[in-house]
Amino acid sequence: MLVLLPPSEGKAASGEGAPLDLETLALPSLTATRRSVLDALVALSTGDEPTALEILGLSDGLRGELVRNARLRTAAALPAGELYTGVLYDALGLAELPAQARSLAERSLLVFSGLWGAVRIFDRIPPYRCSGGVKLPPLGGLGAYWRKPMAAAMPEAAGDGLVLDLRSSAYAALWKPTGEVASRTATVRVLHERVVHGVTKRSVVSHFNKATKGRLLRQLLEAGGEPGSPAELVEALRDLKYTVEVPTPAPTAGKPWALDVVVSEL
Repeated sequence: MLVLLPPSEGKAASGEGAPLDLETLALPSLTATRRSVLDALVALSTGDEPTALEILGLSDGLRGELVRNARLRTAAALPAGELYTGVLYDALGLAELPAQARSLAERSLLVFSGLWGAVRIFDRIPPYRCSGGVKLPPLGGLGAYWRKPMAAAMPEAAGDGLVLDLRSSAYAALWKPTGEVASRTATVRVLHERVVHGVTKRSVVSHFNKATKGRLLRQLLEAGGEPGSPAELVEALRDLKYTVEVPTPAPTAGKPWALDVVVSEL
């Protein structure tokens, strides 16, 4: 099982210990592309400040993020699983996972990033600010820039089991499963079901979508199972008491399964 996660805007303020070493990161075929994006981000962040803030989508109050970006090559790094602190990661609670679940997380989780492409949770990286939707001079849109190297690296990373894709749209743009890999890929949409004046209504969850996915993933890891296909994932989630609706009819070959997880409480 390979689980694809988005990063988070929320990050630890600083790392500790040794600085970044690109050569040690997982998916080593991405090293050259990582270096190019890193160089472009540092150059932008040490150049004209108003331009850098605009391109990175930062307010004046977040000028300090440019300082962090400028120091990326020398700043202390920390494991990606400790760096990201957003809603999904808070709900996932990597630090509190039992040993067996933690081991499964280290084998299974892959965090996508506009700067790094994708990293394992044990990869040591420094705090940074660069979303997947940024158009970074002179490279252009990062989604498009990463697409070719990710297409070469990801089939091997995906192995021959389930690919559970929990990414947001900005990071799904970096790599789209195709062919046989797509057939064993499942995406998850969270729907909130409630009764309003006697009528059952459903709505797509936005903010709490991340928390639900974090809890769902944590329970999967703690259960210790490794579903090998979207159909096995549906069974595993239902065993965990989730209401899961599957596509009808089932997706054709070469297409991912789009699963709906229906919750009544957020």
